[in-house]
Amino acid sequence: MTKAELKEKALSLPLSPGVYLMQNKAGEVIYVGKAKKLKNRVSQYFIDSAAHTPKTRLMVSKVDHFDVIIAASEFEALILECSLIKRYMPKFNILLKDDKGFPYLRLDPSEPYPTMALASRVLEDGARYYGPFGGRYLTQKVIDTLRLTFKLPGCGKQFPRDVGKERPCLNFQMGNCEGWCRGTPDQAEYRERISQVESLLSGSYKPVAAALREKMLAASEALEFEKAAQLRDRMNAIEALGQKQLVTAGRMADTDAIGYAQTEAKGCFAVLHYVDGNLVDKEYEILPLADDPAEAVSSLTKQYYMSRGAAPKQILLPVEMEDAELFSELLSQTLNKRVYIRVPQRGDGIRLVEAAVRNAQEEAQRITSREEKLRGTMELLRQMLKTDTQPRRMESYDISNISGTDIVASMVVFADGKPLRSGYRHFKLEGLDDQDDYASMRQVLRRRFTHFLAGDKGFETAPDLLLIDGGVNHAKAVLEELTPMGITIPIYGMVKDDRHRTRALVTPEGEEIGISGQQSVFALIGTIQEETHRFAISYHRKLRSKRVKGSVLEQIPGIGAKRREELLKRFHTVSAIRSATVQELGSVLPRDAAAAVYQYFRGEESK
Repeated sequence: MTKAELKEKALSLPLSPGVYLMQNKAGEVIYVGKAKKLKNRVSQYFIDSAAHTPKTRLMVSKVDHFDVIIAASEFEALILECSLIKRYMPKFNILLKDDKGFPYLRLDPSEPYPTMALASRVLEDGARYYGPFGGRYLTQKVIDTLRLTFKLPGCGKQFPRDVGKERPCLNFQMGNCEGWCRGTPDQAEYRERISQVESLLSGSYKPVAAALREKMLAASEALEFEKAAQLRDRMNAIEALGQKQLVTAGRMADTDAIGYAQTEAKGCFAVLHYVDGNLVDKEYEILPLADDPAEAVSSLTKQYYMSRGAAPKQILLPVEMEDAELFSELLSQTLNKRVYIRVPQRGDGIRLVEAAVRNAQEEAQRITSREEKLRGTMELLRQMLKTDTQPRRMESYDISNISGTDIVASMVVFADGKPLRSGYRHFKLEGLDDQDDYASMRQVLRRRFTHFLAGDKGFETAPDLLLIDGGVNHAKAVLEELTPMGITIPIYGMVKDDRHRTRALVTPEGEEIGISGQQSVFALIGTIQEETHRFAISYHRKLRSKRVKGSVLEQIPGIGAKRREELLKRFHTVSAIRSATVQELGSVLPRDAAAAVYQYFRGEESK
């Protein structure tokens, strides 16, 4: 279908709740969305493309046709959306990597020596299933922890068939297994430990720990100190396991705090599990960047809890979820218990959410390399400036002078977000005796691009972006200078705040683009501004020092470097100092020093 046909079909949809499925030419579902009013929501994709994010524009460009499913209510539409996303895993929906359902821990008590194993789903086979605990890695970790805690076998032997047939393996030698293959401890002891495992998996770890404590004390009284120590270690391990592992099944956690954060290149979805206000576990997943973080939080939260099949009493979110009440109702019906979803505004709740966001930020930062951050920053700058391509080469200009003396300019080059020092250039301004930033900037840019048009070495590469130290008038002056030369390069002035930091970029037409809200871009532009200023100041100081050092003023007794600099700052040239009266010199120097300068030049004239 053409874009016009897609738009026409969207406008013909009813104002009813439902779900829409965007499909490409191959018939693949590439996006699933939910709408309160299908007509309004779906038509937005094909009417105002300028307002879309880059990801949405890309998705719309690949849509060949779409289907809708009209729902009886918003609640039914929510159920449909969750089900269809899980079914199709559309590439343009933000997805948890492990969204195919979490495995269970299976234990069959009818076996003589029951063992724990992973199971992808619950079957009607007489076995007992516990969980879900998370992904396969986490579930296997639960199994391994239980096995080591209770010193159960982890080998491939089958009992009682293999009892007494071979020597105990390395696990026994390392103290990780009781060596059940020896026949001792016996089957009754094995089944007692399996019973303790089941109690632990059911959330009743305290009675198990209490029973072990009694056995530990009894062993200690019988002077069986080695056995007492083993029982103590197992008791401590069970208490730790009960607090940490079971919370991931949703049985013990009373509060989950959701956090989401993005770096320049990665996003992170984090869940902190709390029991009675105490943090007992954390889960997170690194994801691609999301166009809309709030939408990402909503979508990922739904996938997370619907896949787990478990939830705590309350879920705390960092941002509002549009259909929070509906999703709360869905969880409550699915899990047969009331689940509350809210965005805390104060008190302990907001502190828990802040901790979750901070954890998400730290994980995203940790996994994002410096190069990825830089690429992400450049892409964000491109989006803010609304250019088709990233500005790979940026040139920044600044003017430096003191009271109109030694007027110089700096040209600093950043390539792919990094300083390209081989491209730095200095300019000594010509024909300007007074401080005039606009005229100075015009001259510098005229000279730079005259060299460019001539193909002169060191100037032959054109920038993708010009950054001018100053505001709208500086940018406008540069534009007026370059336009007659046929140079059409985006020009932005760097507008400072009261702390002399670049708070915004401004076009020659006066359109400001605030950057202080985007930390990475703010830092990059600030670095460019500081480097440009530093380079200009260093050159100015070098020229001034050279001029002062080589001046005839050095020959005058009592006139040191500081006084020479003050004289040049006031009179600009040695010729002007020579012509000054004693009174004029006295405005800068003490009376004796002024007289010495005056007499020196009068004596010079009489020679």
